[in-house]
Amino acid sequence: MTTTLSVRIDRDTKNQLEALAKRARRSKSFLAAEAIAAYVEAERWQLDEIHAGLQELDKGRAVAHGDASKWLRSWGKKRERQAPRA
Repeated sequence: MTTTLSVRIDRDTKNQLEALAKRARRSKSFLAAEAIAAYVEAERWQLDEIHAGLQELDKGRAVAHGDASKWLRSWGKKRERQAPRA
């Protein structure tokens, strides 16, 4: 089931959307809906991961910044370090 949503965009973005829709042989509405869905999914995922990370911190599960930095700086080197554990 679909529903209608009205949004205001600047003229340049609208012109670019129209040109893209023409080239893609899709409607502006289709492209806008796809873009909004992709944005919502990416933001949902990011906020879920941030929330999960904060919950881990609240439980006291964390890695010291210095330990993480040393590990990251070792990437790609002969003596790459093991990932630090909480």
